[in-house]
Amino acid sequence: MRWEGGRPVRFVIIGVALVGPTAAILLSLLLAGHVDAIVALPVLLVNIAVAAAVLRMIQTDTRRLTDYADRLAETPAPLSPPAMASTAAKTIAAALARAHQDRLDRESRDRARAVLVEAVIDQLHDPVILLGAGREVQRANKAARDLFGDRILARDLASTVRTPSLLEAADAVLAGGASRTVEVLLPVPVERTLQARVKPFRPPGQDGGLLVLLSLHDITVLKRSEQMRADFVANASHELRTPLAALIGFIETLRGPAKDDRAAHERFLGIMFEQSNRMSRLVNDLLSLSRIEMDEHSPPTAEVDVGKIVRNVAATLELRAASRKVKLRLDQPDSLPAVVGDEDQLAQVFQNLIDNAIKYGKEQTEVTVTLSARPSGRAGTVRGPAVTVAVADRGDGIARTHLPRLTEQFYRVDPARSRALGGTGLGLAIVKHIVNRHRGRLVIDSEVGKGSTFTVVLPAAGAAAAERRDAG
Repeated sequence: MRWEGGRPVRFVIIGVALVGPTAAILLSLLLAGHVDAIVALPVLLVNIAVAAAVLRMIQTDTRRLTDYADRLAETPAPLSPPAMASTAAKTIAAALARAHQDRLDRESRDRARAVLVEAVIDQLHDPVILLGAGREVQRANKAARDLFGDRILARDLASTVRTPSLLEAADAVLAGGASRTVEVLLPVPVERTLQARVKPFRPPGQDGGLLVLLSLHDITVLKRSEQMRADFVANASHELRTPLAALIGFIETLRGPAKDDRAAHERFLGIMFEQSNRMSRLVNDLLSLSRIEMDEHSPPTAEVDVGKIVRNVAATLELRAASRKVKLRLDQPDSLPAVVGDEDQLAQVFQNLIDNAIKYGKEQTEVTVTLSARPSGRAGTVRGPAVTVAVADRGDGIARTHLPRLTEQFYRVDPARSRALGGTGLGLAIVKHIVNRHRGRLVIDSEVGKGSTFTVVLPAAGAAAAERRDAG
């Protein structure tokens, strides 16, 4: 409580307490005639002067303590106490300084603990997302931001993830329902299947509403393993049955009617050798495809020289091309940007494409491998700068009705010719999955009677990094 002039009432009370007793005693002595007015008045004036000095000291110390307290409330750093006239004020200022330092220490520990918790959560392999009452994303760890991008924060989950079952589960839990587990399919950039656990979360020590903790676990490998087992039973067993039946038949013949027929031995053993090689190629391609499909959702990180890879592959296939009287021509600029890729897998891609061009191209024709750098993307391929490798043959060509299915496992335009040439029906499927893992595109163009061109488009190193960030 203050007077209008701003003087505190407490100072008036203190002044009266200091002067009042002395004045009362002097007045009593003066009235009783025990002291003269000439003596009483100076004593009273001295008492008033001392009281005024004490009041000024108290007022000054009080103002300084008040200012010091205000500055402590606004300062996030230690602050030395001001000079005080009285011991009591010094004690109070020291107590304020200690309390302020204790608060700073607690806040520092809390911040360090929060940073540690945040760092631990960011190191989690699985994406973790915290949803508010309106289904807006309040927090997301690094794995979640890498998967969906920073744009996921402070927005409705539906603006990033459009899986109805997940959104319905989040709404149900926010409404007070129990935890739920649903599957989420992310079709781009490479199809992935995630298991989402949606749990209610009420922060401890807070009076806020119910939140939702959403954690995502990648089960793509499990799903693909299940699909691969089904594909193997449906397709691989059928592909293996023919050479196995041939081997069994020839072995029975060699052990029976042709047991002593030397000419039949030579002929049958040659066929058995070819069928064994066919099974070996099929098994190797199946194992290769299995490994590639397992890693397809995880893009490579090393930078590689595509021109060098293509030159090495072309050099290894020169003798094969010469055996079919096919000229292998490499058209490459002086320099190409690097791409982010797996050198062995890219070599497998170009090995398959160039080998196919040699096998299915006509004899005494030319297979051309053209490399080029493209500054910007076009519709249907990759965005940004890219490196293209086009493998063109002069074969019979492929009807356009077959083009969409060429990369399916075990799909053949001409099964008899493909088997005769040693094909397994898996080469282009392997190419497609490797190119998908590299976030590239495979473009197929063919014209019956003129030949086919298979073009691999790979993002340049800088563009590949940007695409991974956008895909995240």
